[in-house]
Amino acid sequence: MQRRQFLTTSGTVVAATSFFAMPAIAKGAREIKLVTSWPKGLPGLGTSAARLAKLITDTSGGRLQVKVFPAGDMVAPFEVFDAVSVGIAEMYHSAEYYWEKRSPAFNFFAAVPFGLTAGEMNSWIYRGGGQKLWDELSATYNIKPMLASNTGVQMGGWFVKPVTSIESYEGLRYRMPGLGGEVLRRVGAVVVNLPGGEIVRALQSGAIDASEWVGPWNDLELGLHNATKYYYYPGFHEPGTALSLGVNKEFWDSLSAEERQIIATSAAAENSFSISEFNARNTAALETLIQQHGVEVQKFDDAILQALGKISGEVMGEISHHDPLTRQVHDSFMNFRRAAVRWGELSERGYLNARSLKFQYGGSG
Repeated sequence: MQRRQFLTTSGTVVAATSFFAMPAIAKGAREIKLVTSWPKGLPGLGTSAARLAKLITDTSGGRLQVKVFPAGDMVAPFEVFDAVSVGIAEMYHSAEYYWEKRSPAFNFFAAVPFGLTAGEMNSWIYRGGGQKLWDELSATYNIKPMLASNTGVQMGGWFVKPVTSIESYEGLRYRMPGLGGEVLRRVGAVVVNLPGGEIVRALQSGAIDASEWVGPWNDLELGLHNATKYYYYPGFHEPGTALSLGVNKEFWDSLSAEERQIIATSAAAENSFSISEFNARNTAALETLIQQHGVEVQKFDDAILQALGKISGEVMGEISHHDPLTRQVHDSFMNFRRAAVRWGELSERGYLNARSLKFQYGGSG
């Protein structure tokens, strides 16, 4: 897609063509535009992008000067991929499942239903062959991708009415992106995809009946508790959602080896920091939602989860036949998942089960 075509089809309005020029090089510095899919200042998502931009700028000694453009400031939330692909911006911070219409393989590099946790996703990308496949997929769109953040296990969503059985999804107007949305379509839900900034208004107006977003911290900040009180877990659709830094490949290739290393190392550092932040903030925000706002936290019935799991498996099997590269990504992911499940049963689940046993631990203070 050419720059002129993108500007015409996306509806983006520009004041001057020079605004979108390739990075300016002044006094040895490169000015880099980073566009995001997140509302300005949104904690966890927007702040992670801003922190990453600052880290790259500072670590490079100012040679790489990254400026963040929140959703809508330069391009719309779901247009950041195209903007970077054609060189209107040099970087994006977003979630790869937003690009699933280009290739269903992108879902695997964000989250898939009943997929990998944050730690498992890191392991697959960094050490299990995932990065090589991701590079191959994104290179066809002139993008170099890398992990930049992770939300951890997400919540199952906010509902106007209680979810009592799988039949509760019939006709339910539900905001959910990615393959999780496809799973819900198959149980009768009417699935829509909205940017985060539009969810509360849609719930309050009755345009949608339910929505997932992220977890207690981000959900509280977005004000979802003001629209509905029924809050469900677990987030079967996003067990460890990876967020990505996408870099225009022509720009990436123009950088020195040292500059590329600065960007990659900064992204890896933010990826590690962000999951720690999400876990800490979610802990506090959940208490606030329950104690101060009267939110009712409910667990999906096991029968519902089993039904959703079965359909999720069918969806995953079907998309694996989309094209040869998607099949490669699918097979790599599934092979890693099988091994991760075995180890997780012994390690994470084994320990959590042991910790949940009733015994006195620590002092009374």
